[in-house]
Amino acid sequence: MPDKNELEKKCIDTIRFLAADAVEKAKSGHPGMALGAAPMAFALWTKHLKHNPENPDWPDRDRFILSAGHASMLLYALLHLTGYDLSLDDIKNFRQWGSRTPGHPEYRHVPGVEVTTGPLGQGLANGVGMAVAEAHLAARFNRAGQQIIDHYTYVMASDGDLMEGVAAESCSLAGHLRLGKLIVLYDDNRVSLAGSTGLAFTEDIEMRFKAYGWQVQKVKDGNDVAAIDRAIKKAKKEKEKPSLICVRTTIGYGAPNKQGLCDSHGSPLGEKELNGAKEACSWPTEQAFYVSGEVAKFFRRAVSHGRKYERAWQDALADYRRANPALAAELERTLSGELPEGWDAALAEFPAGSKDMATRKASEAVMQMIASRVPELAGGSADLNPSTCTWLKGMGDFQSPNLGREGLHGMVGGAWGYSGRNIHFGVREHAMGAISVGLSLHGGVIPYTATFLTFADYMRPPMRLAALMGLRVIFVFTHDSVGVGEDGPTHQPVEQIMNLRQIPNMTVIRPADANETLEAWRLALANTTGPTSLIFSRQNLPLLDRSICAPASCAGRGGYVLWESSVLEPNIILMATGSEVALALEAGRRLAQEGTRVRVVSLPSWEIFDRQPQEYRDSVLPPRIRARLAVEAGIKLGWEHYVGLSGKIIGMETFGASAPGPVLYEKFGFTSDGIFAAARESGRGLFWGGRQRTALVMRQSFSSRPVLAHPSALRGQASVAKPNLCREG
Repeated sequence: MPDKNELEKKCIDTIRFLAADAVEKAKSGHPGMALGAAPMAFALWTKHLKHNPENPDWPDRDRFILSAGHASMLLYALLHLTGYDLSLDDIKNFRQWGSRTPGHPEYRHVPGVEVTTGPLGQGLANGVGMAVAEAHLAARFNRAGQQIIDHYTYVMASDGDLMEGVAAESCSLAGHLRLGKLIVLYDDNRVSLAGSTGLAFTEDIEMRFKAYGWQVQKVKDGNDVAAIDRAIKKAKKEKEKPSLICVRTTIGYGAPNKQGLCDSHGSPLGEKELNGAKEACSWPTEQAFYVSGEVAKFFRRAVSHGRKYERAWQDALADYRRANPALAAELERTLSGELPEGWDAALAEFPAGSKDMATRKASEAVMQMIASRVPELAGGSADLNPSTCTWLKGMGDFQSPNLGREGLHGMVGGAWGYSGRNIHFGVREHAMGAISVGLSLHGGVIPYTATFLTFADYMRPPMRLAALMGLRVIFVFTHDSVGVGEDGPTHQPVEQIMNLRQIPNMTVIRPADANETLEAWRLALANTTGPTSLIFSRQNLPLLDRSICAPASCAGRGGYVLWESSVLEPNIILMATGSEVALALEAGRRLAQEGTRVRVVSLPSWEIFDRQPQEYRDSVLPPRIRARLAVEAGIKLGWEHYVGLSGKIIGMETFGASAPGPVLYEKFGFTSDGIFAAARESGRGLFWGGRQRTALVMRQSFSSRPVLAHPSALRGQASVAKPNLCREG
């Protein structure tokens, strides 16, 4: 039987060469980091990581994030060896069609992968979010002598991770928040894909992170398992600072001609070089994917250890449940992701006759309705709460309880500490998005973020990853169009709504009024299979009169017949979203006055509408009605899906300008006059034969804003708007 040091070396080399063999077989991948960082991974996974391979999702496990996702085979080797549901055949099928071992780790693709990584810096920022979640849940649920939430978040990061701006943003905030249970192992091999980091990255990492408020340690030899072990122990003792452990490693360790060089970063070593590395490590060359019995036995201790970890926690939970039955039930509900029973009972519609209101302000009111019923809702904005109106009033500021607040202003009221539900992200949109992803991944928190829609561009990478992972994250965007006004084109989104709609599994909702806003929040909270983007106006919008329009609850189907002038088939369909819906409605009524049969459709969410049964979609947008006009204060691209080749689109073709919002709407054609004229032009030749008129003519005067009369006044019939149509199917 080998001595301890000899066995550890065999275990480390097994990790190394499982990874290198898989890359070689696939003829694709990144062997270098796995070869160099294997000792660091071994030390963490066998001496510190609290996990259970038989139940990878138990709530109080430590989290491990491989932020350097290109080193995926390092993680897959660890998962296989420690007893997760990942076979050696899966390892051999690395990067192939249908494989459980894709090129970069993918969340929910295989047990034990906590987060999808690959875009550098994202995993590190996700780790900050997980540490925030752990601190928040501990503050909410732990009681004296009952630490039911008590675990660490470990991140393995590369030079490339630390170069990314999102890492700087998130680590700066982590230091401010004093997240002592966040530990980052930095694979300091000083090599990136294109060459030495000295070509572009020569800053003093130690001083940088100390300036952030982190504890920093250095391990000079990446093969010194004992030194790495000591550093992790010291990091775990530090309660007030996150920890960075800089471990000096050699990329491509053992490869005779490629170690320490960028050549080993992103390409297979080649058979000759791989065998040379094996020989240098005294490893068998005649058998690929070699795992000795003694090594397998050593690693599989993780299964029995994991059972003990979880059993101890389950016993603690049982004691906790006896002492705090209501709190325990709330903890279990929160961790399950289920919303409280009757959570939406407090959502009260805005009454008819309410004053004009920006949908951002309506959203603020709705959030307060939700806050008391859904305590797991937590988040904040990128230093824009007064403008985005996204604070949870009186629900506390998420801060280190040891951080003084004397002399500070801008607090939301309530608790000051980790139990606070309002996170002050600062001017860090990219980090805000990625941290919210980490909050959702951890569980127990429904995160939301907020910024101006034009700054969604800063958040695109984490939003894409949230969609890819199918996470419940709510992204709030206000100041949604050229209606922003005087701030000018830098702050006026034009292409952003369509950019968001292009992300698979992203649900985008742009409500038309306060009551559609209420429904938008209801939909967002209920969406458990992907993120939701809520798009709100800065400018005031009229409250649509639901006595003559279909109920706002119809927004739950993504698109619906808001109003129509006749029980007969329409001559033309006007469709719009958000602030343009009221304008389309007014124009539609003017067309009806001329004798045109008009249908006005509100389409707050394309994604939800397109998921409806074909029968329902055809009932809203009958295929035979070719005269269609779409109106939205964004780029036109994409609306062809609804208007067809014969339809017309009123949208933006340029950037905006600096002027009052109403002036810009007039200049760019977003007025009832502009819609009226475009509709007449669109319909000419499709349904007008000269100046066709019907017996159904609106006999009413019109003000500058729509005064919506019930269409049943035309014939004394039931409302032509078919208020129950959205409930069919």
